[in-house]
Amino acid sequence: MNHPMNLHSVSSTNFRRFWFGQTLSQFGTRIGTLGLSVTAVELLDADTRQVGVLAAASTVCYLLIGLPAGAWVDRLLKRRTMMWAALIRCLAILTVPLLWLTGGLRIEVLYAVAVLVGVVSVFFDVAYQSYVPVLVPEDEIGAANSRLEATAQVSTLGGPALAGLLMRVVSAPVVMLVDSFTYLVSFLSLMVTKDAERKPERVAGEGNRLAADIAEGLRFVRDQPVIRRLAVSMGVSNFFATVVATLVPVLVIRTIGFDSFMLGLVMTCGAAGGVLGALLAPKARQRFSAGTVMSCGLLMAAFFTVANPVAAVLAPHSKPAAGAVLLLGEFGLTVGALLFNVTQVSLRQTLCPKNLLGRMNASVRFVVWGSMPLAALVAGWLGSAIGITPTLWVGVAGSLATVLPILTIDRLIDSAAAPARAQETEAVR
Repeated sequence: MNHPMNLHSVSSTNFRRFWFGQTLSQFGTRIGTLGLSVTAVELLDADTRQVGVLAAASTVCYLLIGLPAGAWVDRLLKRRTMMWAALIRCLAILTVPLLWLTGGLRIEVLYAVAVLVGVVSVFFDVAYQSYVPVLVPEDEIGAANSRLEATAQVSTLGGPALAGLLMRVVSAPVVMLVDSFTYLVSFLSLMVTKDAERKPERVAGEGNRLAADIAEGLRFVRDQPVIRRLAVSMGVSNFFATVVATLVPVLVIRTIGFDSFMLGLVMTCGAAGGVLGALLAPKARQRFSAGTVMSCGLLMAAFFTVANPVAAVLAPHSKPAAGAVLLLGEFGLTVGALLFNVTQVSLRQTLCPKNLLGRMNASVRFVVWGSMPLAALVAGWLGSAIGITPTLWVGVAGSLATVLPILTIDRLIDSAAAPARAQETEAVR
């Protein structure tokens, strides 16, 4: 079990080190996501199905190793796990510009890089979400998550637009060098972050009980009514969000006819909305219940998702109007998404005992992110079968259903808080 430790305030230098590194890491992730998509579409002439496979390759790892990753993370030091993941991501991304410069870049290489980065990202993300309660006191978890989300969005405000602009001068694979560098900075910032976390003490004979540990995490998510509803809602939301997001590069570059710079502007506008959503979340929680904030956030995100198929309809008549709709839609979508996300992450971290955080986060991500590779493949298949615009309308319709599991969640939150605190007290005895 974790021993008592000196927790660091969100205003401490130690937290700021962690905060800085993760901000740059998020900056690089946005550039890398854009760089892989543009490399596939513009340089390798990938068709809609190949774009779908590439998107699936980056998320299929949550289905393959998501659950055991949670059990492993609960047995390991979380900061050290994140350090290794950041370093491996740095090296994996480097292979894209190196192979492009030597003439050996193929779509299969992008698939492989996406899978490798996805594997280590599973470990990084599970450890990352489980590390915040280790680094700050319980009453500052919400503030820490808000700051991390807000500055992650701030760091990406200029990232995609800058990446798109650079792609006018140099090729997309070269721009991915920036992505690799940010992962290196993330690694270095984690090296100098201090904490008092210790490896959980294992009872003799339990060293190989991986399946039992995984089952314990799944049972907690299944039996905890608030987290169970959040997992269902996020699973549906991510499925249809991925259907839409997979086709956005094809929509912007091929269907409407913009270049990669416009695609970067769309993503930057989304980041601006994310900043606003992350900053509004704690203020909204002071005035409204968690369920109200999350429901409104999901409905707002679903409403603005309409902008994508509407832009496709407007494009033949007015490309400027289509561009304006895309920018507005991405901004509003991410405001709603961050209102929901900051609130639900803080809620899950508060309701889960620390010794189960890794397995809880992995179990939720298995459900939530596990739907994404299937959604990416569905997007590629439907985009080829019925067209880009009809598939985007399918994504819009599905997004409206995401709020249903949490409409009455407020009545469960207060009753769930007391057992969570009691279970946490028992866990550290």
